[in-house]
Amino acid sequence: MSSYHDGRDRLKSLPAQLRESILAAHDKKASEVLVLDLRDCAAFTDFFLICSGQHSRQVTAIADAIMDRLGHSGVKPAVVEGRERADWILLDFFDFVVHVFTPETRSFYALERLWGSAERLEVDANPA
Repeated sequence: MSSYHDGRDRLKSLPAQLRESILAAHDKKASEVLVLDLRDCAAFTDFFLICSGQHSRQVTAIADAIMDRLGHSGVKPAVVEGRERADWILLDFFDFVVHVFTPETRSFYALERLWGSAERLEVDANPA
């Protein structure tokens, strides 16, 4: 498992829509923003973008910001799940899936551990 602590070059190599999603998440003060590269992991998608909001309102705001930002270029998620409870909102864009969690729900499901063999890119608050 590789970890990219200085991920600027790696970030530039990510698909544009995924980079835009990261920026939108940061605009809404998402924390613990992480990209898992699943291309070598027999997964149903290429990447997971995982991030946290401190409460359900922030989780919803982060998910909405991502959908709005990508929507300006005509991109919409194929699937949106979890908006009702808003402790885990999933946005499926086929090539990547966004998971926005509250801290408690993120800890419970532990996707980072589940997909432990995936390469990780931790994205700080200034990914540019």
